[in-house]
Amino acid sequence: MVKKELFLYNKIKSKNDDLKVWMAFPGIYSFSLSSLGFLWMFKTIDELDGVGIERICSDTEKTQYKLSDVKLFGFSFSFDLDFLTIFAMLEKYNIPLKASDRSEDLPLIFAGGPVTTANPTPYNEFFDFFIIGDGEDVNLEVVKICKDNKDKSKKEILTLLSALEGVYVPAFGKKVIKKLTKRLSECIYTPILSEDAFFKNTFILELVRGCANRCGFCLASYLNLPLRFMPYEDVLDIIKLGLSKTNKIALLGAQISAHPHFKDICSFIYNKIQNGDNIEMSVSSLRVDAIDTDVVKTLVAAGQKNSTLAIEAGSERLRKVINKNLNEKQIFNAVKIAKDNGLKGLKFYGMIGLPTETAEDLEELVSLGKNLKKIYKGFDITFGFSSFVPKPHTPFQWCGRENTKVLEEKATFLKKEFHKIGITANISSIKWDYWQAVLSRGDESFTEFIIEVYREGGKLGAFKKAAKKYNINADFFAYENYVFEKELPWDFINIKPGKDFLIEENKRLLSIT
Repeated sequence: MVKKELFLYNKIKSKNDDLKVWMAFPGIYSFSLSSLGFLWMFKTIDELDGVGIERICSDTEKTQYKLSDVKLFGFSFSFDLDFLTIFAMLEKYNIPLKASDRSEDLPLIFAGGPVTTANPTPYNEFFDFFIIGDGEDVNLEVVKICKDNKDKSKKEILTLLSALEGVYVPAFGKKVIKKLTKRLSECIYTPILSEDAFFKNTFILELVRGCANRCGFCLASYLNLPLRFMPYEDVLDIIKLGLSKTNKIALLGAQISAHPHFKDICSFIYNKIQNGDNIEMSVSSLRVDAIDTDVVKTLVAAGQKNSTLAIEAGSERLRKVINKNLNEKQIFNAVKIAKDNGLKGLKFYGMIGLPTETAEDLEELVSLGKNLKKIYKGFDITFGFSSFVPKPHTPFQWCGRENTKVLEEKATFLKKEFHKIGITANISSIKWDYWQAVLSRGDESFTEFIIEVYREGGKLGAFKKAAKKYNINADFFAYENYVFEKELPWDFINIKPGKDFLIEENKRLLSIT
Protein backbone atom coordinates (compact mmCIF):
# COMPACT_ATOMS: atom_id res chain seq x y z
CA MET A 1 0.00 0.00 0.00
CA VAL A 2 1.40 3.39 -1.03
CA LYS A 3 1.18 5.84 1.88
CA LYS A 4 -0.25 9.23 0.94
CA GLU A 5 1.85 11.65 2.95
CA LEU A 6 2.53 15.33 2.37
CA PHE A 7 5.73 16.56 4.03
CA LEU A 8 5.66 20.16 5.24
CA TYR A 9 9.42 20.44 5.61
CA ASN A 10 12.36 20.07 3.27
CA LYS A 11 13.03 16.38 3.48
CA ILE A 12 16.57 15.40 2.49
CA LYS A 13 16.01 12.92 -0.32
CA SER A 14 19.48 11.45 -0.47
CA LYS A 15 21.99 11.43 2.33
CA ASN A 16 24.65 9.12 3.72
CA ASP A 17 22.84 7.29 6.54
CA ASP A 18 25.72 6.68 8.96
CA LEU A 19 23.17 5.90 11.67
CA LYS A 20 19.83 4.19 11.17
CA VAL A 21 17.04 4.86 13.67
CA TRP A 22 13.60 3.41 14.27
CA MET A 23 11.13 5.78 15.91
CA ALA A 24 8.23 3.73 17.25
CA PHE A 25 4.63 4.66 18.02
CA PRO A 26 2.82 2.10 20.23
CA GLY A 27 -0.38 2.19 18.21
CA ILE A 28 -1.66 1.92 14.68
CA TYR A 29 -0.38 4.01 11.77
CA SER A 30 -3.46 6.27 11.50
CA PHE A 31 -3.15 7.23 15.18
CA SER A 32 0.56 7.99 14.81
CA LEU A 33 -0.23 10.53 12.09
CA SER A 34 -2.31 12.49 14.59
CA SER A 35 0.35 12.42 17.33
CA LEU A 36 2.02 15.82 17.18
CA GLY A 37 4.89 15.03 19.56
CA PHE A 38 5.79 11.79 17.79
CA LEU A 39 5.76 13.36 14.33
CA TRP A 40 7.79 16.38 15.46
CA MET A 41 10.50 14.17 16.95
CA PHE A 42 10.63 12.27 13.68
CA LYS A 43 10.91 15.53 11.70
CA THR A 44 13.78 16.97 13.75
CA ILE A 45 15.81 13.77 13.51
CA ASP A 46 14.95 13.34 9.83
CA GLU A 47 16.49 16.76 9.16
CA LEU A 48 19.89 15.61 10.49
CA ASP A 49 22.48 14.83 7.84
CA GLY A 50 23.99 11.40 8.19
CA VAL A 51 20.98 9.94 10.01
CA GLY A 52 18.30 7.74 8.48
CA ILE A 53 15.06 7.41 10.42
CA GLU A 54 12.01 5.24 9.87
CA ARG A 55 8.65 5.36 11.64
CA ILE A 56 7.44 2.05 13.06
CA CYS A 57 3.86 1.45 14.27
CA SER A 58 2.07 -1.53 15.79
CA ASP A 59 0.57 -2.41 12.39
CA THR A 60 3.75 -1.87 10.32
CA GLU A 61 4.06 -4.87 8.01
CA LYS A 62 7.28 -4.19 6.16
CA THR A 63 10.23 -2.04 7.19
CA GLN A 64 12.69 -0.13 5.06
CA TYR A 65 15.63 -0.96 7.32
CA LYS A 66 16.69 -4.37 8.53
CA LEU A 67 16.86 -4.75 12.31
CA SER A 68 20.55 -5.65 12.06
CA ASP A 69 21.26 -2.20 10.58
CA VAL A 70 19.31 -0.24 13.21
CA LYS A 71 21.40 1.17 16.06
CA LEU A 72 18.74 3.15 17.94
CA PHE A 73 15.11 2.18 18.58
CA GLY A 74 12.99 4.77 20.40
CA PHE A 75 9.44 4.51 21.75
CA SER A 76 6.85 7.16 22.49
CA PHE A 77 5.36 6.31 25.92
CA SER A 78 2.33 8.51 26.57
CA PHE A 79 -0.15 6.25 28.41
CA ASP A 80 0.30 3.78 31.26
CA LEU A 81 -0.92 0.81 29.22
CA ASP A 82 1.41 1.55 26.29
CA PHE A 83 3.86 -1.00 27.71
CA LEU A 84 1.60 -3.79 26.39
CA THR A 85 1.98 -2.62 22.78
CA ILE A 86 5.66 -1.76 23.24
CA PHE A 87 6.37 -5.33 24.42
CA ALA A 88 4.43 -6.76 21.48
CA MET A 89 6.44 -4.62 19.07
CA LEU A 90 9.75 -5.68 20.62
CA GLU A 91 8.82 -9.34 20.31
CA LYS A 92 7.60 -8.79 16.76
CA TYR A 93 11.23 -8.03 15.89
CA ASN A 94 12.58 -10.82 18.14
CA ILE A 95 14.03 -8.37 20.66
CA PRO A 96 14.16 -9.60 24.29
CA LEU A 97 12.05 -7.53 26.67
CA LYS A 98 14.83 -7.00 29.21
CA ALA A 99 17.82 -4.86 28.30
CA SER A 100 20.14 -7.28 30.12
CA ASP A 101 19.10 -10.10 27.76
CA ARG A 102 19.93 -8.20 24.56
CA SER A 103 23.13 -8.80 22.65
CA GLU A 104 25.51 -6.14 21.34
CA ASP A 105 24.17 -6.52 17.79
CA LEU A 106 20.69 -5.34 18.81
CA PRO A 107 19.87 -1.61 18.91
CA LEU A 108 19.79 0.52 22.05
CA ILE A 109 16.16 0.75 23.17
CA PHE A 110 14.91 3.97 24.75
CA ALA A 111 11.65 5.70 25.64
CA GLY A 112 10.36 9.18 26.26
CA GLY A 113 7.02 10.77 27.01
CA PRO A 114 4.77 11.69 29.96
CA VAL A 115 4.71 8.23 31.56
CA THR A 116 8.45 7.70 31.76
CA THR A 117 9.21 11.34 32.54
CA ALA A 118 6.88 11.14 35.54
CA ASN A 119 8.03 7.75 36.83
CA PRO A 120 10.33 5.53 34.73
CA THR A 121 11.13 3.21 37.67
CA PRO A 122 8.68 0.34 36.91
CA TYR A 123 10.20 0.11 33.42
CA ASN A 124 13.90 0.29 34.38
CA GLU A 125 14.81 -3.17 33.14
CA PHE A 126 13.16 -2.83 29.73
CA PHE A 127 14.93 0.23 28.34
CA ASP A 128 18.59 1.11 27.99
CA PHE A 129 17.83 4.76 28.71
CA PHE A 130 15.02 7.28 29.04
CA ILE A 131 14.55 10.85 27.83
CA ILE A 132 13.23 12.88 30.77
CA GLY A 133 11.22 16.02 29.95
CA ASP A 134 10.81 17.97 26.71
CA GLY A 135 12.61 15.89 24.14
CA GLU A 136 13.02 18.22 21.16
CA ASP A 137 16.63 19.17 21.92
CA VAL A 138 18.01 16.21 23.87
CA ASN A 139 16.77 13.73 21.26
CA LEU A 140 19.04 15.38 18.72
CA GLU A 141 22.00 15.26 21.13
CA VAL A 142 21.35 11.57 21.76
CA VAL A 143 21.26 10.79 18.05
CA LYS A 144 24.44 12.78 17.36
CA ILE A 145 26.33 10.96 20.13
CA CYS A 146 25.14 7.59 18.84
CA LYS A 147 26.14 8.53 15.27
CA ASP A 148 29.59 9.76 16.24
CA ASN A 149 30.25 6.69 18.41
CA LYS A 150 28.38 3.98 16.51
CA ASP A 151 31.35 1.62 16.52
CA LYS A 152 31.72 1.72 20.31
CA SER A 153 30.13 -0.74 22.73
CA LYS A 154 26.69 -0.14 24.22
CA LYS A 155 28.23 0.51 27.62
CA GLU A 156 30.56 3.13 26.21
CA ILE A 157 27.72 4.87 24.37
CA LEU A 158 25.47 4.76 27.44
CA THR A 159 28.26 6.29 29.51
CA LEU A 160 28.38 9.22 27.10
CA LEU A 161 24.59 9.53 27.06
CA SER A 162 24.36 9.50 30.85
CA ALA A 163 26.35 12.74 30.94
CA LEU A 164 23.54 14.52 29.05
CA GLU A 165 21.07 16.54 31.10
CA GLY A 166 17.67 14.87 30.79
CA VAL A 167 18.94 11.34 30.10
CA TYR A 168 18.45 8.53 32.65
CA VAL A 169 20.40 5.28 32.25
CA PRO A 170 18.96 2.74 34.74
CA ALA A 171 21.96 0.40 34.53
CA PHE A 172 24.13 3.10 36.12
CA GLY A 173 21.79 3.57 39.10
CA LYS A 174 19.61 6.44 40.18
CA LYS A 175 21.08 9.90 40.24
CA VAL A 176 19.25 13.20 40.30
CA ILE A 177 17.88 13.75 36.80
CA LYS A 178 16.77 17.26 35.94
CA LYS A 179 13.70 17.34 33.71
CA LEU A 180 14.44 19.33 30.60
CA THR A 181 12.20 22.32 29.92
CA LYS A 182 12.39 23.73 26.43
CA ARG A 183 12.02 27.41 25.62
CA LEU A 184 9.28 27.55 23.03
CA SER A 185 11.12 29.65 20.52
CA GLU A 186 9.62 27.71 17.62
CA CYS A 187 6.11 26.52 16.89
CA ILE A 188 5.51 22.79 17.02
CA TYR A 189 3.16 21.77 14.21
CA THR A 190 2.10 18.79 12.14
CA PRO A 191 5.03 18.13 9.78
CA ILE A 192 3.25 15.40 7.78
CA LEU A 193 -0.32 15.60 6.49
CA SER A 194 -2.28 12.56 5.37
CA GLU A 195 -5.84 11.57 4.59
CA ASP A 196 -5.02 8.28 6.32
CA ALA A 197 -4.57 10.04 9.68
CA PHE A 198 -7.16 9.53 12.40
CA PHE A 199 -7.82 13.27 12.08
CA LYS A 200 -7.71 13.38 8.29
CA ASN A 201 -5.51 16.06 6.74
CA THR A 202 -5.61 18.05 9.97
CA PHE A 203 -2.85 20.55 10.67
CA ILE A 204 -2.24 20.61 14.44
CA LEU A 205 -0.43 23.52 16.06
CA GLU A 206 0.79 23.64 19.65
CA LEU A 207 -0.26 27.07 20.91
CA VAL A 208 0.60 26.67 24.59
CA ARG A 209 2.64 24.27 26.72
CA GLY A 210 1.79 23.90 30.40
CA CYS A 211 -1.09 25.25 32.45
CA ALA A 212 -1.18 27.99 35.08
CA ASN A 213 -4.21 26.50 36.87
CA ARG A 214 -2.07 23.80 38.51
CA CYS A 215 -4.96 21.56 39.54
CA GLY A 216 -3.80 19.36 42.42
CA PHE A 217 -4.21 16.10 40.51
CA CYS A 218 -2.99 17.18 37.07
CA LEU A 219 0.19 15.59 35.77
CA ALA A 220 -0.03 17.48 32.46
CA SER A 221 0.06 20.77 34.35
CA TYR A 222 2.97 20.09 36.70
CA LEU A 223 4.99 18.08 34.19
CA ASN A 224 4.93 20.98 31.73
CA LEU A 225 5.56 23.95 33.98
CA PRO A 226 6.23 26.75 33.46
CA LEU A 227 3.35 27.88 31.24
CA ARG A 228 4.85 28.85 27.89
CA PHE A 229 3.29 30.51 24.85
CA MET A 230 4.20 30.31 21.19
CA PRO A 231 5.23 33.73 19.82
CA TYR A 232 2.18 35.39 18.26
CA GLU A 233 3.72 36.34 14.91
CA ASP A 234 5.15 32.84 14.55
CA VAL A 235 1.72 31.36 15.26
CA LEU A 236 0.21 33.37 12.42
CA ASP A 237 3.01 32.35 10.04
CA ILE A 238 2.58 28.67 10.89
CA ILE A 239 -1.21 28.87 10.55
CA LYS A 240 -0.66 30.33 7.07
CA LEU A 241 1.67 27.44 6.27
CA GLY A 242 -0.95 24.94 7.38
CA LEU A 243 -3.77 26.63 5.49
CA SER A 244 -1.68 26.60 2.31
CA LYS A 245 -1.84 22.78 2.44
CA THR A 246 -5.21 21.97 4.07
CA ASN A 247 -8.37 23.66 5.30
CA LYS A 248 -8.41 21.75 8.61
CA ILE A 249 -6.51 23.12 11.59
CA ALA A 250 -6.52 22.28 15.30
CA LEU A 251 -5.13 24.36 18.15
CA LEU A 252 -3.52 22.27 20.88
CA GLY A 253 -2.61 23.01 24.49
CA ALA A 254 -3.79 22.43 28.04
CA GLN A 255 -4.73 26.09 28.38
CA ILE A 256 -4.91 27.56 24.88
CA SER A 257 -7.32 30.33 25.85
CA ALA A 258 -4.67 31.66 28.25
CA HIS A 259 -2.49 32.65 25.31
CA PRO A 260 -2.19 36.46 25.50
CA HIS A 261 -3.15 36.69 21.81
CA PHE A 262 -5.77 33.93 21.72
CA LYS A 263 -8.56 36.34 20.78
CA ASP A 264 -6.35 37.86 18.09
CA ILE A 265 -5.63 34.39 16.69
CA CYS A 266 -9.36 33.66 16.62
CA SER A 267 -10.01 37.00 14.90
CA PHE A 268 -7.38 36.14 12.28
CA ILE A 269 -9.17 32.86 11.51
CA TYR A 270 -12.63 34.46 11.65
CA ASN A 271 -11.68 37.20 9.19
CA LYS A 272 -10.32 34.64 6.74
CA ILE A 273 -13.60 32.73 6.91
CA GLN A 274 -15.61 35.92 6.43
CA ASN A 275 -13.50 36.66 3.35
CA GLY A 276 -14.53 33.36 1.82
CA ASP A 277 -11.90 30.87 3.02
CA ASN A 278 -13.32 27.43 3.85
CA ILE A 279 -11.62 26.71 7.18
CA GLU A 280 -12.47 23.99 9.69
CA MET A 281 -10.95 24.67 13.10
CA SER A 282 -11.13 22.75 16.36
CA VAL A 283 -9.66 23.32 19.81
CA SER A 284 -8.68 20.79 22.47
CA SER A 285 -10.81 22.40 25.21
CA LEU A 286 -11.64 25.81 26.62
CA ARG A 287 -11.46 27.35 30.06
CA VAL A 288 -14.87 28.17 31.48
CA ASP A 289 -13.75 31.66 32.49
CA ALA A 290 -12.21 32.36 29.07
CA ILE A 291 -15.22 31.79 26.83
CA ASP A 292 -16.36 34.96 25.13
CA THR A 293 -18.51 35.93 22.16
CA ASP A 294 -15.67 36.37 19.65
CA VAL A 295 -14.08 33.01 20.46
CA VAL A 296 -17.35 31.09 20.15
CA LYS A 297 -18.29 32.88 16.92
CA THR A 298 -14.97 31.81 15.43
CA LEU A 299 -15.47 28.18 16.45
CA VAL A 300 -18.98 28.13 15.00
CA ALA A 301 -17.87 29.83 11.77
CA ALA A 302 -15.14 27.18 11.49
CA GLY A 303 -17.65 24.36 11.75
CA GLN A 304 -17.35 23.35 15.39
CA LYS A 305 -20.74 22.37 16.81
CA ASN A 306 -19.70 21.30 20.31
CA SER A 307 -16.88 22.02 22.73
CA THR A 308 -15.51 20.69 26.01
CA LEU A 309 -15.27 22.50 29.33
CA ALA A 310 -13.35 21.04 32.25
CA ILE A 311 -15.06 21.87 35.54
CA GLU A 312 -13.57 18.82 37.37
CA ALA A 313 -15.98 18.90 40.34
CA GLY A 314 -19.59 19.83 41.05
CA SER A 315 -19.24 21.97 44.16
CA GLU A 316 -17.38 25.24 44.51
CA ARG A 317 -15.75 23.93 47.71
CA LEU A 318 -14.26 20.89 45.99
CA ARG A 319 -13.14 22.96 43.01
CA LYS A 320 -11.18 25.12 45.45
CA VAL A 321 -9.64 22.01 47.02
CA ILE A 322 -8.29 20.89 43.65
CA ASN A 323 -7.22 24.45 42.73
CA LYS A 324 -9.90 24.82 40.04
CA ASN A 325 -11.25 28.17 41.16
CA LEU A 326 -14.48 28.41 39.20
CA ASN A 327 -17.81 29.52 40.59
CA GLU A 328 -21.25 28.50 39.38
CA LYS A 329 -21.96 31.94 37.93
CA GLN A 330 -18.98 31.58 35.58
CA ILE A 331 -20.18 28.14 34.45
CA PHE A 332 -23.70 29.37 33.65
CA ASN A 333 -22.31 32.41 31.87
CA ALA A 334 -20.08 30.21 29.70
CA VAL A 335 -23.07 28.08 28.67
CA LYS A 336 -25.12 31.18 27.85
CA ILE A 337 -22.38 32.60 25.63
CA ALA A 338 -21.92 29.24 23.91
CA LYS A 339 -25.64 28.83 23.20
CA ASP A 340 -26.30 32.44 22.20
CA ASN A 341 -23.47 32.39 19.69
CA GLY A 342 -24.28 29.20 17.85
CA LEU A 343 -22.73 26.19 19.59
CA LYS A 344 -25.14 23.24 19.74
CA GLY A 345 -23.79 21.68 22.92
CA LEU A 346 -21.13 21.40 25.58
CA LYS A 347 -19.49 18.44 27.25
CA PHE A 348 -18.47 18.97 30.85
CA TYR A 349 -15.51 16.96 32.05
CA GLY A 350 -15.26 16.05 35.72
CA MET A 351 -13.64 13.64 38.13
CA ILE A 352 -15.03 11.51 40.94
CA GLY A 353 -13.20 10.28 44.01
CA LEU A 354 -11.16 13.45 44.44
CA PRO A 355 -9.55 13.94 47.86
CA THR A 356 -12.09 15.16 50.48
CA GLU A 357 -15.06 14.48 48.15
CA THR A 358 -18.37 13.94 49.98
CA ALA A 359 -21.88 12.86 49.04
CA GLU A 360 -22.88 16.53 49.10
CA ASP A 361 -20.31 17.29 46.39
CA LEU A 362 -21.88 14.67 44.11
CA GLU A 363 -25.36 15.98 44.84
CA GLU A 364 -24.23 19.48 43.88
CA LEU A 365 -22.89 18.04 40.64
CA VAL A 366 -26.31 16.58 39.82
CA SER A 367 -27.97 19.83 40.85
CA LEU A 368 -25.67 21.74 38.49
CA GLY A 369 -26.66 19.49 35.60
CA LYS A 370 -30.35 19.79 36.48
CA ASN A 371 -30.23 23.58 36.55
CA LEU A 372 -28.28 23.79 33.31
CA LYS A 373 -30.77 21.50 31.60
CA LYS A 374 -33.72 23.49 32.95
CA ILE A 375 -32.41 26.93 31.94
CA TYR A 376 -30.87 26.04 28.58
CA LYS A 377 -33.58 23.91 26.96
CA GLY A 378 -32.65 22.45 23.60
CA PHE A 379 -28.94 22.81 24.26
CA ASP A 380 -27.04 19.52 24.27
CA ILE A 381 -25.37 19.06 27.66
CA THR A 382 -23.40 15.92 28.47
CA PHE A 383 -20.98 14.95 31.23
CA GLY A 384 -17.90 12.77 31.15
CA PHE A 385 -16.09 11.51 34.23
CA SER A 386 -12.96 9.63 35.15
CA SER A 387 -11.96 8.62 38.66
CA PHE A 388 -9.08 10.17 40.55
CA VAL A 389 -5.66 8.63 39.89
CA PRO A 390 -2.71 9.86 42.02
CA LYS A 391 0.05 11.01 39.70
CA PRO A 392 3.76 11.64 40.47
CA HIS A 393 4.98 15.23 40.81
CA THR A 394 1.54 16.60 41.73
CA PRO A 395 0.32 17.84 45.14
CA PHE A 396 -2.01 14.83 45.30
CA GLN A 397 0.72 12.22 44.66
CA TRP A 398 0.51 11.27 48.36
CA CYS A 399 -3.29 10.76 48.23
CA GLY A 400 -4.62 7.26 47.69
CA ARG A 401 -7.74 6.40 45.72
CA GLU A 402 -11.02 5.51 47.31
CA ASN A 403 -12.01 1.86 47.41
CA THR A 404 -13.14 0.52 44.02
CA LYS A 405 -16.52 -0.55 45.37
CA VAL A 406 -17.19 2.93 46.79
CA LEU A 407 -16.19 4.57 43.50
CA GLU A 408 -18.42 2.22 41.50
CA GLU A 409 -21.32 3.12 43.78
CA LYS A 410 -20.63 6.80 43.10
CA ALA A 411 -20.51 6.15 39.36
CA THR A 412 -23.83 4.27 39.48
CA PHE A 413 -25.41 7.11 41.48
CA LEU A 414 -24.33 9.74 38.95
CA LYS A 415 -25.44 7.74 35.91
CA LYS A 416 -28.82 7.12 37.51
CA GLU A 417 -29.39 10.70 38.62
CA PHE A 418 -28.25 12.23 35.34
CA HIS A 419 -30.42 9.80 33.41
CA LYS A 420 -33.45 11.04 35.38
CA ILE A 421 -32.90 14.58 34.09
CA GLY A 422 -32.11 13.54 30.52
CA ILE A 423 -28.35 14.02 30.58
CA THR A 424 -25.89 11.45 29.28
CA ALA A 425 -23.05 10.75 31.71
CA ASN A 426 -20.10 8.67 30.52
CA ILE A 427 -17.77 7.34 33.21
CA SER A 428 -14.42 5.64 32.70
CA SER A 429 -13.85 2.12 33.99
CA ILE A 430 -13.19 2.32 37.75
CA LYS A 431 -11.31 -0.97 37.63
CA TRP A 432 -9.01 0.17 34.85
CA ASP A 433 -8.40 3.47 36.66
CA TYR A 434 -7.36 1.41 39.69
CA TRP A 435 -4.60 -0.35 37.74
CA GLN A 436 -3.56 2.95 36.19
CA ALA A 437 -2.99 4.22 39.73
CA VAL A 438 -0.96 1.11 40.57
CA LEU A 439 1.29 1.63 37.55
CA SER A 440 1.60 5.39 38.19
CA ARG A 441 3.01 4.81 41.68
CA GLY A 442 4.95 1.67 40.80
CA ASP A 443 8.55 0.87 41.73
CA GLU A 444 11.47 -1.45 40.90
CA SER A 445 9.56 -4.52 42.09
CA PHE A 446 7.21 -4.37 39.09
CA THR A 447 9.46 -5.97 36.45
CA GLU A 448 8.17 -9.55 36.52
CA PHE A 449 4.64 -8.39 37.36
CA ILE A 450 4.51 -6.24 34.21
CA ILE A 451 5.91 -9.04 32.04
CA GLU A 452 3.33 -11.46 33.43
CA VAL A 453 0.49 -9.02 32.72
CA TYR A 454 1.66 -8.88 29.12
CA ARG A 455 2.07 -12.65 28.83
CA GLU A 456 -1.44 -13.19 30.19
CA GLY A 457 -3.03 -10.89 27.61
CA GLY A 458 -3.17 -7.53 29.40
CA LYS A 459 -6.83 -7.73 30.46
CA LEU A 460 -8.13 -6.90 33.95
CA GLY A 461 -7.85 -10.52 35.04
CA ALA A 462 -4.22 -10.61 33.93
CA PHE A 463 -3.34 -7.71 36.26
CA LYS A 464 -4.99 -9.38 39.22
CA LYS A 465 -3.44 -12.77 38.50
CA ALA A 466 0.05 -11.33 37.97
CA ALA A 467 -0.10 -9.27 41.16
CA LYS A 468 -0.99 -12.36 43.15
CA LYS A 469 1.75 -14.44 41.51
CA TYR A 470 4.50 -11.90 42.24
CA ASN A 471 3.24 -10.68 45.61
CA ILE A 472 2.53 -7.14 44.42
CA ASN A 473 0.37 -5.40 47.01
CA ALA A 474 -1.68 -3.51 44.43
CA ASP A 475 -4.00 -2.01 47.05
CA PHE A 476 -1.02 -0.34 48.72
CA PHE A 477 -0.01 1.44 45.50
CA ALA A 478 -3.60 2.43 44.66
CA TYR A 479 -5.18 3.18 48.04
CA GLU A 480 -2.43 4.14 50.48
CA ASN A 481 -2.15 7.72 51.70
CA TYR A 482 1.61 8.18 51.73
CA VAL A 483 3.36 10.14 54.46
CA PHE A 484 5.46 13.08 53.27
CA GLU A 485 8.63 11.48 54.65
CA LYS A 486 8.29 8.42 52.40
CA GLU A 487 10.90 8.17 49.68
CA LEU A 488 8.97 7.91 46.44
CA PRO A 489 10.24 5.88 43.45
CA TRP A 490 10.30 9.00 41.27
CA ASP A 491 11.95 11.41 43.74
CA PHE A 492 15.21 11.34 41.77
CA ILE A 493 13.46 13.09 38.88
CA ASN A 494 13.92 16.80 39.58
CA ILE A 495 10.88 18.67 38.33
CA LYS A 496 10.28 22.26 39.35
CA PRO A 497 8.75 23.66 41.50
CA GLY A 498 9.98 20.68 43.55
CA LYS A 499 8.85 18.36 46.32
CA ASP A 500 8.85 20.91 49.14
CA PHE A 501 6.45 23.11 47.16
CA LEU A 502 4.19 20.11 46.44
CA ILE A 503 4.04 19.25 50.15
CA GLU A 504 3.00 22.79 51.08
CA GLU A 505 0.47 22.87 48.26
CA ASN A 506 -0.96 19.52 49.40
CA LYS A 507 -1.38 20.86 52.93
CA ARG A 508 -2.95 24.11 51.70
CA LEU A 509 -5.45 22.49 49.37
CA LEU A 510 -6.54 19.70 51.72
CA SER A 511 -7.12 22.21 54.53
CA ILE A 512 -9.81 24.05 52.52
CA THR A 513 -13.27 23.59 54.00
